[in-house]
Amino acid sequence: MQIAIHAFDGISMFHLSTPLISFGEVGRLGLASDWNTGIWSTGGGPVRGLDGVTIATADRAAARAADLLVFPSWPNDLPEPGADLVEEIRAAHARGAMIAGLCLGAFPVVASGVLDGRTATTHWASETQLAQRYPAVTVRAEGLYVDHGDVLTSAGTASALDACLHVVRTRLGSTAATALARYLVIAPHRDGDQAQYIDRPVPATGEGPIGIATTWALANLDAQLTVDDLAARVNMSPRNFARRFQETVGVSPAKWVLSRRLDESRRLLENTAWSIDRIARSSGFASTVTFRQNFVRRYSTTPTSYRHRFTEAT
Repeated sequence: MQIAIHAFDGISMFHLSTPLISFGEVGRLGLASDWNTGIWSTGGGPVRGLDGVTIATADRAAARAADLLVFPSWPNDLPEPGADLVEEIRAAHARGAMIAGLCLGAFPVVASGVLDGRTATTHWASETQLAQRYPAVTVRAEGLYVDHGDVLTSAGTASALDACLHVVRTRLGSTAATALARYLVIAPHRDGDQAQYIDRPVPATGEGPIGIATTWALANLDAQLTVDDLAARVNMSPRNFARRFQETVGVSPAKWVLSRRLDESRRLLENTAWSIDRIARSSGFASTVTFRQNFVRRYSTTPTSYRHRFTEAT
């Protein structure tokens, strides 16, 4: 997969490095042999980063050959992208390339019109500008990232890491994404609809009542995991537990449990020959029908199709 990352004069190396290291390590770790990452600019040639670093870039030919076009940032004064850049985005989208706008990089992506009538996200501090400037798009700034399959946008830089891991997970499977996350020493998965800003960080394993409850839940996904059950593990009332969980993790206990069960089901689909029924039970779903419905709703494919895809990829 050819990945072209856009750079401009004044870009922060912090933002540029997020997709560079995320996608670059895929090849270096041997997770895929055909992932190639490069940097391009609208004019080609060197650009000077915000940190004083001169960055060599390719010209638009790199963008036109890309399977994934990434905009990792955008100038802080949020200028309108030039007509030539807008056309590059539209042309890439029309030929089937995936488009990703990370953090303020959502601005040129949304400006191109490829998200008209759909949702997008960006850094919370710029959500109002994005919504006012492009009313044809619904800005959902409470999310970490929004993926439509063909176009992805994310919130701030930490969220951009989550979005890049999400792309790896979608293309190469959860095992590859977990290996990459372990190497980068970051959490292997945060849901796209998790809140951008969390009052308290997600607790480490076994830390505090929420950490104890989540650690136990992860080891017992096939058990009943209602709010009442989780609260009882740490001697809290269900109402207080649900409130604390939402504040700490950013999503409700029910949504968190469902996501972890789906994560486990994908791991089993990729790494075992178990039947769909057994995977459904082991992941904690009440029935195979319920499992299939939730899996299709989340990933837009069936468990069987997902297994075939990643079995063939390996």
